[in-house]
Amino acid sequence: MFKKLRTAVYHVQDLAAAKAWYTEATGVTPYFDEPFYVGFNINGFELGLDPDNTGITPGNQCYPFWSVDNIDESLRKLTSIGGEITQPKTNVGGPTFVATVRDPFGNYIGLIEGAD
Repeated sequence: MFKKLRTAVYHVQDLAAAKAWYTEATGVTPYFDEPFYVGFNINGFELGLDPDNTGITPGNQCYPFWSVDNIDESLRKLTSIGGEITQPKTNVGGPTFVATVRDPFGNYIGLIEGAD
């Protein structure tokens, strides 16, 4: 039934600021850029920014874990541009580590290293 994780959509209050932040965070420019949605293609996976916050309240969002090569480097990058670590680098078994960062817009970004 499920094939693969395809899209992560983050709800944001300030679409222009979020677009700039995620461009800086990922090094990728949006392929789709409209007032109602901004989409980034991150190695075949979509990161979407949605300014419609209807029904969105803290605690009712979910978040994906993005695969990274170096979790320490990723945490340094994200915190240097205003992200806040909400779960530090944690070993979850063998060579696999996870961490979570909150972006300046209140969304949580999961990072995972070593699970590929």
